[in-house]
Amino acid sequence: MALETINVDPRIEADSAYVTNLGLCQVRLCNNAAFPWLMLVPNTNVIELVDLSEAEQQLLMKEICLASTVMRQLYNPKKLNVASIGNAVPQIHVHVVARFENDGAWPRPVWYCGVESAYSAEEREKQILRIQNAFKLAAI
Repeated sequence: MALETINVDPRIEADSAYVTNLGLCQVRLCNNAAFPWLMLVPNTNVIELVDLSEAEQQLLMKEICLASTVMRQLYNPKKLNVASIGNAVPQIHVHVVARFENDGAWPRPVWYCGVESAYSAEEREKQILRIQNAFKLAAI
C-alpha cells in the first residue's frame, strides 16, 4: 500500500511527541501526563475514516487494536477510550486513552475536562521508551 508522506498537523505536533511508525500510522504520545494517551495519525491526506480504502480501514483497525493492547499491557486500565473526533483538528487521527476509576476526569471524557498535567522532559522520554519497547514486543 503506497501512501504519500504527509505532514502532521501543527496542533498535533504541539500537543504530542513522536513515538514510532506502524504500517499506516505514526504513533504519538499526548503531552497530558494525567492520562496515558496515544494518538495514531494515519499517513494519508483523507479527513474521514470512511474515505480510507477498505485495506487502509482494516490496517487502521489492526493498529488501533495493537495500540490498545500496548496500553493495556503497560498501564492495566479499567477502560480504554478510543475515539476519532477531529472537530478542532480535521487531520484524521485516533485517540487511545487508558482510563482509571481514580483518574481526575472519571467517568467523564478526557476532552476539555480541565484535568491536565505536564510531563517533565525526563518522564516523557521514559514513557516514549516504554511504549516503543512495548510496540516492538507486541509486533513479534
